[in-house]
Amino acid sequence: MRKQLRYIISFCLSLMMMITSCKRELLSPVPQTFTTDLVAFDTRVRVANQVNALYQAFKSGTFYGGRAQIAGDIRGEDFINQTTNGVTGYDVWFLNATGTSQNFVKNLWAQAYQVINGCNLFIEGMADKGTSVVGTSLSNNYLGEARFLRAASYLKLLEHYARPYADGNGSKPGVPLRLTGIKVQGLSPLARSTVAEVYTQIIADLDFAEANLPLNYTTATLNTTRAHRNTAIALKTRVYLAMQNYAKVITEANKIVGQNVAPFSATSGVAHALQSNIVNVFRTPYTTTESILSMPMTSTAGDNPGTQNQLAFYYSRTPAPGVGNGEFSLNSVSGIAANTGWTATDARRGFNATVSTRLYLNTKYSVASPFTDWAPVIRYPEVLLNLAEALARTNVGVDIKALALLNAVRQRSDATTILAPLTQADLITAILTERRIEFLGEGLRNFDLMRLMQTIPAKSTVPAKTPAEQGYIWPISADEMSLNPLMTDN
Repeated sequence: MRKQLRYIISFCLSLMMMITSCKRELLSPVPQTFTTDLVAFDTRVRVANQVNALYQAFKSGTFYGGRAQIAGDIRGEDFINQTTNGVTGYDVWFLNATGTSQNFVKNLWAQAYQVINGCNLFIEGMADKGTSVVGTSLSNNYLGEARFLRAASYLKLLEHYARPYADGNGSKPGVPLRLTGIKVQGLSPLARSTVAEVYTQIIADLDFAEANLPLNYTTATLNTTRAHRNTAIALKTRVYLAMQNYAKVITEANKIVGQNVAPFSATSGVAHALQSNIVNVFRTPYTTTESILSMPMTSTAGDNPGTQNQLAFYYSRTPAPGVGNGEFSLNSVSGIAANTGWTATDARRGFNATVSTRLYLNTKYSVASPFTDWAPVIRYPEVLLNLAEALARTNVGVDIKALALLNAVRQRSDATTILAPLTQADLITAILTERRIEFLGEGLRNFDLMRLMQTIPAKSTVPAKTPAEQGYIWPISADEMSLNPLMTDN
């Protein structure tokens, strides 16, 4: 027991020192003081601090504090690289990332598994002692948060390092499914589970989270930065969409939406709803009911994504109206920015700024260094569009509710446009296009390409890449390959 607790508290303390912390005044992180292994779970405060450490790891700049979203954007065709800097994802954009990459391939893998290992250790610690300290109800709340974060981490790993579920119905190699905390050396060997096996665990974790997380918290800030019941349900709609299980997408989404006509606001739990002005979603205080989960940032040292991880650093550029380094511009030739159906009157066009005749940037993230924009993980319009797509693919013709959901998202930002596709195929295309517009700069483009096994379109000097080609998914991290003798590469 002492050995296990010693490792758990050592892990959590190392997270505080090495990883970007959660917003301190919101999530009450662990004090920067020594805590012995004998008292790691002795008080409710210490147990709560370990939950905070899990979020702390999840919001690292190398994961959902920035680079998880960036990786999902720049593999697609909507952005053009401006700097040829390998540190900031040039190889990822060029679709030739290798296992020796010191940045995206290795670091995203490492951070995802650091979150997973922290969740595993916490779950074990709660079983040993923590539950008896905080009580069953609060324990289940905390365990629901840990299992939610573990599920979200595995989903991101599958997106980049495994073949899509549609390729063989989940039968292809997934990632190592680690459900036991690594406490000592010698526990690295673990073969890859199948894609389907990993998805089964993700769903089990999210089902547990849904059943045990609170309906809401006491403040809008906590409702935005901590997982609650609707957070788990919302992520399940993404998971089932990835699996092309459209019936389950509909079932899960209807738990939140529960309406057949606009405005399609949530009927239980946190009152999620589209905001009248999308700009407000991405400006302080970042706590509208549209933001189901975001990672909070402040200007306090160590409480923001850190060097070359920040969303605004990548997509924006000084001088005004930009604030960052302009690593990637918008593709105004063949990307979504060039879509003629995306009208000039659409409020979302306001996030796109022309800096020069050759440079068109996304300024959705607008805070200058140290770049404290909150990083979005999932927003309510995704649930609406997930439901719309599932309905559109399930029902013949132009499904009325799917079309209404689509227009609810479009008309929130462009009241003058009413989308009116004539066929089922046209409706599906319109929904996929709307996703590219709505979530530009939020990391969903690669997810959509992978789940549908679509060719990654050509962009600038980069040729298209088909699902059959090497590099369609990332190689396994070189570190994992060297430490895990049972690991196989892609």
